[in-house]
Amino acid sequence: QAPLVESGGGLVQPGGSLRLSCAASGSIFSIYAMGWYRQAPGQQRELVAASTSGGRTTYADSAKGRFTISRDNAKNTVYLQMNSLKPEDTSVYYCNRGSVTYYVNTFSYTGSSVWGQGTQVTVSS
Repeated sequence: QAPLVESGGGLVQPGGSLRLSCAASGSIFSIYAMGWYRQAPGQQRELVAASTSGGRTTYADSAKGRFTISRDNAKNTVYLQMNSLKPEDTSVYYCNRGSVTYYVNTFSYTGSSVWGQGTQVTVSS
């Protein structure tokens, strides 16, 4: 069984919303930091949002104010709510199980080699 399985992608018009889900298995989900990445054709994979095990969050500038990462540890699931979608949000979205480094007022997320298979999000009229 794959450790991470994404769902919820699809075709949406500009300005629309989607909620992605990532179900985790085979590990103690609640102790891990989780991240959502995306990769467009010909582009590098980039971190969109991340959550610590306790629910603290961080976002890429492109996602701030529009995307929300959340997690339900009882369901071993992390979500990415995406609102006000733009054509430039079109990508394959991946979830990742990683780790964090804490600083005084913030933290940084480091991805691991544990990835889901990805889910396609296409924003187009």
